[in-house]
Amino acid sequence: MTEKQYRSLCDKDGKFVRHAGDKSTFPFICALRCARKGIMYAFATQKNLKVHTCFAIAAVLLGFLLSVSEAGWLAIVLCIAIVMSLEVLNTAIESVVDMVSPEWNALAMRAKDCAAGAVYIAAIGSLIVAAIVYIPRIIYIVGAFISG
Repeated sequence: MTEKQYRSLCDKDGKFVRHAGDKSTFPFICALRCARKGIMYAFATQKNLKVHTCFAIAAVLLGFLLSVSEAGWLAIVLCIAIVMSLEVLNTAIESVVDMVSPEWNALAMRAKDCAAGAVYIAAIGSLIVAAIVYIPRIIYIVGAFISG
């Protein structure tokens, strides 16, 4: 860390502050701002997070169109939250690995692959939940339409 970078993390008296630049007297508000910055960074830099967002919007729209049950909505919202959270966590892990191991390293690759694998597992689980929630509703609607 350069001296300039360190100074940017200090207050006017040169004391290190937890969240540089945030003058909020409420630590919770400061924490929310930091979380927002992290989500915005992940969304701006990660194509997969944008893809997950598109699928989340499609899942919500399909839920409204098919009038899914409350239990279905709980499953949908939980899946969206888990996949999106893991994608942001994956971004954080990749950033830390890149910081501590800028050159190629087998362990760094393994850490990044495992983090990506966690997102993949959650996404596959979400597809299974979607099939369980949506397919019976689709079959019911199609059957009702065919029978008149």
